[in-house]
Amino acid sequence: MKLSVKTIVAIGIGAALFFVCGRFISIPSPVPNTTITIQYGILAFMAALFGPAAGVLIGLIGHALIDFSYGWGIWWSWVIASGVFGLLVGFLTMKLGLEDGVFARRELIRFNGSQIVSHCLCWGLLAPALDIWMYQEPANKVFLQGLISGVSNCVTTAIIGSALCLAYAASRPKKGSLKKEM
Repeated sequence: MKLSVKTIVAIGIGAALFFVCGRFISIPSPVPNTTITIQYGILAFMAALFGPAAGVLIGLIGHALIDFSYGWGIWWSWVIASGVFGLLVGFLTMKLGLEDGVFARRELIRFNGSQIVSHCLCWGLLAPALDIWMYQEPANKVFLQGLISGVSNCVTTAIIGSALCLAYAASRPKKGSLKKEM
């Protein structure tokens, strides 16, 4: 796989934004070791714009940096789930039309349907299953953490990710808008 310079720069910027938002802009939830954050809105937007390769790398690098900065070590089950989330959203939103200045109702529904399905798979199944398999965590604890994280991530991604997509599309010339009229 060959990545363009533009995509590599986007991965670096996306991972940095994911880290800063996840580490410093978070609200503790009532469930231990879970927070309500906005970084998945940024990840979903970047994955929709730059594709699945960028999405997976932004999720993996950004989440690993967050865990590393807390000092408890990297919690690989959730790092992997973040990467898979970026990968899934990147695949499911391919050809969304953001570069063409398009983000109408149909694109909004597709973007949010994609992020909701991806969050449900990653936080409802993948992260808890990996927690049980890798760390022998109790099932009731990790599925509750996954539920709270998944629901809050769906909401924050719908707000932040949709707003970013809408703003980006609005800043782009509409497809065909620069054609010379006769």
